[in-house]
Amino acid sequence: MVNKVIQLRCCVNEYQWGKLGRESIAATLCEKTPGSGFKLDENKPYAEMWMGTYPTLPSYVLETDVDLQSVLDKYSDELIGQNVIKKFGHSKLPYLPKVLSIAKALPLQLHPNKALAAKLHAKDPDQFTDANHKPEIALALGPFEAFVGFKPLETIQKLFGLEPLNKFLPKVQKPEFDDQTLKTVVENLLKASEDDVKNTNKALLDLPKDKFGNETYIPELIPRLSEQYDIEDNGTLVALLTMNYLQLDEGDSIYIPADGIHAYLSGDIIECMARSDNVLNTGFCPRADRSNIDTFVGCLTFSPHDTSEAILKPRSFDGSSNGKTQIYAPPMSEFNMLVTSLKDGESDKIRAIRGPSVMIVTEGEGTLKAEDTEHKLSAGYIYFIGQGTEMEFSATKKLKAFTAHAE
Repeated sequence: MVNKVIQLRCCVNEYQWGKLGRESIAATLCEKTPGSGFKLDENKPYAEMWMGTYPTLPSYVLETDVDLQSVLDKYSDELIGQNVIKKFGHSKLPYLPKVLSIAKALPLQLHPNKALAAKLHAKDPDQFTDANHKPEIALALGPFEAFVGFKPLETIQKLFGLEPLNKFLPKVQKPEFDDQTLKTVVENLLKASEDDVKNTNKALLDLPKDKFGNETYIPELIPRLSEQYDIEDNGTLVALLTMNYLQLDEGDSIYIPADGIHAYLSGDIIECMARSDNVLNTGFCPRADRSNIDTFVGCLTFSPHDTSEAILKPRSFDGSSNGKTQIYAPPMSEFNMLVTSLKDGESDKIRAIRGPSVMIVTEGEGTLKAEDTEHKLSAGYIYFIGQGTEMEFSATKKLKAFTAHAE
């Protein structure tokens, strides 16, 4: 017999784009996990706390310090359940939730689809550590900025009518500006020399703001991005000129499909993705760290093609007894995300999920009742919940919990 509610200890990594010390929600939540042993250093940039069983940064059973995956392997029927095992063909969690704290732009990137991921993994398993795709969602914990997908084609076409940008258009112009034209433009921007990038950025800064139409943030963000990396970084031109720039608030969410171009710029988020760590980077990073541009451009998808298409709106969860839980359901099979928000004294009961869940509390105090046992809830408390387990949340102090799950 195994307990279906297992408290976890998770780890946080350090990347240069992470927030320093206690400015990082990822680090402070990690620090608040009881008995984690994590010592926060105010001078270190903390970027991501991973929750789950991906081997790069796995979670551990808090009580025994045993790797969570070893428990799932031993009790897969009870904890994962045959429903999910048959669906995905293994007893691993099919998703990977994270908390991200972003101080400056992440690399301009995309995650290869399953077909390309399999090829890249076979060719270079050290860099591409699995053969899976990695569509993902990001839920804002506060103000959040991101570049996601491409602007509408007519908007891009108008921008590239500006004199400093004409040279990046295809040499042979087609009657209409279509996705193939955009693909050529992105490739030209990524292959531009450092001098070309620098001179183009300077030329754009010299233009009157009204030349940018509704995209006046472009000249406003050039100095900021140039300071974070440098004025010669190709990512600045690709992100500002071709991609959607989103400013989101707490509770807003975006969906990134496989092969979807994106670069998160600032904020704290809950992120969840299919079980993968594959990435192709082409900007906002040193040239030596960039992936092959032809490979990158070759698997670009052109969805979303508008700001509104990138937004993932929540809906009421029909398995919530008091209506205090919403569900974010991306168009993919690996996971959904529940968000339970309770005021002081409120409660909500969640129906049994037909698969494994990982839940983190980001604020507040309360209890989780499951299988006739009460578990303490507080910011930084993380639990694995086995399949078929009904959960009852009660808040003594305004409480928010995020639960990733598969069914």
